[in-house]
Amino acid sequence: MVLRRSRARAPQADSYLLDTKEFKDFTHTDPWRVLRIQAEFVEGFGTLADLGPAVSVFGSARAERQSPRYRQAQEIGKRLVEAGFAVITGGGPGAMEAANKGAFKGGGTSVGLGIELPFETGMNEWVDIGINFRYFFARKTMFVKYSQGFVVLPGGFGTLDEFFEALTLVQTQKVTSFPIVLVGTDYWGPLLEWIRTTLVGEGTISPSDVDLIRITDDPAEAVRIVAEGAAHHHNP
Repeated sequence: MVLRRSRARAPQADSYLLDTKEFKDFTHTDPWRVLRIQAEFVEGFGTLADLGPAVSVFGSARAERQSPRYRQAQEIGKRLVEAGFAVITGGGPGAMEAANKGAFKGGGTSVGLGIELPFETGMNEWVDIGINFRYFFARKTMFVKYSQGFVVLPGGFGTLDEFFEALTLVQTQKVTSFPIVLVGTDYWGPLLEWIRTTLVGEGTISPSDVDLIRITDDPAEAVRIVAEGAAHHHNP
């Protein structure tokens, strides 16, 4: 542990994990939280141990059911199970619900990894296996550990968080042969252009890092990319 300057008193997330308020009740102390965190990992590992090949699909919880984005996510979910994958989402509404619905309708396994939030809560009805987490980092571990790739549809901060975390893990070789596919050239194109011009231009990433990202508008192509990536991982 390194604290430094004024003993680094600034609080950090998750808010309850590092809440500086003092409670006498042991169930509100950090040692107790460590046990709860451990329990989340044990529950997640135990529940998903026999899942088999899977792909995580991310996207906005606010995608309307009649929108093209929703239909696209549903098609991706269906095509993924037809390709032999279980589908993992955040378990919520919008694009997550659509991907779970596509997996369910396609006769595959539909997984939801939920998180406690002050809004957009509740597991969607198309989830076969659902786990609700208190801590984001425990939940993120499950997405990466049990997925052979990520398909990322248009979304907000949460979607961007998952995208960039996966990208960082691949870039730093914490995970290998892990395809990351962005779906929606109109939505993601400006971000990729900024990555190519600003990040590469400033030298904060290497030009080859951009090649870690694939982008398409075609659900079939998105599934083909992750399937080829998974096949390469098993048969390098």
